[in-house]
Amino acid sequence: MGRESGYVFPADPPGGLKKKGAGSWNWILMQSSGQEIILEVDKYAIMHRVKIHARDLRILDPLLSYPSAILGREKAIVLNLEHIKAIITAEEVLLRDPSDDNIAPVVEELRRRLKPVNDNREDNEDDKDLAVQPDAEMGEEDDSPFEFRALEVALEAICSYLAARTIELETAVYPALDMLTSKISSRNLDRVRKLKSQMTRLTARVQKVRDELEQLLDDDDDMADLYLSRKLAGTSSPVSGSGAASWFLASPTIGSKISRASRASMASMRGDDNDVEDLEMLLEAYFMQIDGTLNKLTTLREYIDNTEDYINIQLDNHRNQLIQLELVLSSGTVSMSIYSLVAGIFGMNIPYTWNDDHGFMFKWVVIVTGACCAILFLIVVFYARRKGLIGS
Repeated sequence: MGRESGYVFPADPPGGLKKKGAGSWNWILMQSSGQEIILEVDKYAIMHRVKIHARDLRILDPLLSYPSAILGREKAIVLNLEHIKAIITAEEVLLRDPSDDNIAPVVEELRRRLKPVNDNREDNEDDKDLAVQPDAEMGEEDDSPFEFRALEVALEAICSYLAARTIELETAVYPALDMLTSKISSRNLDRVRKLKSQMTRLTARVQKVRDELEQLLDDDDDMADLYLSRKLAGTSSPVSGSGAASWFLASPTIGSKISRASRASMASMRGDDNDVEDLEMLLEAYFMQIDGTLNKLTTLREYIDNTEDYINIQLDNHRNQLIQLELVLSSGTVSMSIYSLVAGIFGMNIPYTWNDDHGFMFKWVVIVTGACCAILFLIVVFYARRKGLIGS
């Protein structure tokens, strides 16, 4: 069956995918029932399906390079977190470019976290048959809304991704700086310059995600816009029945302990339609994680700045040593110039009446002039030391 823009097709194996048409985007649709569908549709079909405006969908276009953003709309949450570009509704998740290497782990995590309740219970029973879990939390079920679970997967993935990039940068920067301090060379300087440029770009990306989370945490109305299940069901129930799935609370990715603590706290705070404390705790957990990543980058920048100051001090010291050498050489040159002048005057082959029978005078004049020049040189050097122009 061919693929045309605007049509929906069941998920095929990678070998069965065909070339998508012009203007189409590749999506994976993951529903709360556990069904997965591969979509190759244009933006108008997506806008019609999730009821969002073109300006909201525009931030997901990789050609436009929009910064990270989390937008809450009437029936959807639009996510643009680095490479994670998704649209979350109360019953389904639309994720762009599922075949991308950076997106594949997110898809797998969504499959694990968004399993239907019955599937999770069967998995739990199988796990109990194989081994007894010592941790009581492993058997708990999370009753968070569907959109919160999908949002948490995206936040955990992007925080883990940025933290991993930060660790990679740290492992490259510290040895490069140590090598530069031990030997200042053009090669080492160029290497540090490139690493500093990478750190600057990474810091800007982390800062944008942190600012986006901070902006949501500062505005209760923005957080209330993310309660899609509550808006869908009205004020009768804060949780949609179709989105009530559960997942295991232990996560293998970075930040699992933080997310587990946030989910445990969220479970006891249901019931108030105007309450945003559960989402606030969810966002706060990942805000703390991304803020920790930013602090690492800030510490790394300070270390680079300190190294640059140390290198500048070394270069200034070498420059001062050259200036001292130049001063000593200049003083010696002046003394030798005076000596050469006197020796040249008395050594000229010009007859003088006063020079007759006084050849011995030339010898003493040269000796006295040389002594005077040496004394003058020593006086200049002593004066320069007294004034601190040259070292002792």
